[in-house]
Amino acid sequence: QVQLVESGGGLVQAGGSLRLSCAASGTIFRIKNMGWYRQGPGRQRELVAAFTTGFTSGGSINYADSVKGRFTIARDNAKNTMYLQMNSLKPEDTAVYYCHAVTGPFLQDDYWGQGTPVTVSS
Repeated sequence: QVQLVESGGGLVQAGGSLRLSCAASGTIFRIKNMGWYRQGPGRQRELVAAFTTGFTSGGSINYADSVKGRFTIARDNAKNTMYLQMNSLKPEDTAVYYCHAVTGPFLQDDYWGQGTPVTVSS
């Protein structure tokens, strides 16, 4: 089992910045990949950014086209914490942001945090 707890959401004006954190606990070593998703009002949940590995070195990063150049995903392997630095925020970035991790030899087990809301005012 993996537990994920997000923090750092809030209200920000357009053009501002926020940093989200995701603290992971439990069977961390089983994480195969992890990342951030978001779900805006009336929208489906979508990938924002993700590592192709867990709390290890190496792997690669994938970003949604809509956030490339503005958002940066990072991790601190010693703290088992993942981050999402969000700059140049736009009203369309308003959403609940979720931390996600996948475990299992066949990537069959999904874990989600409770979500942290981000509201960007124009």
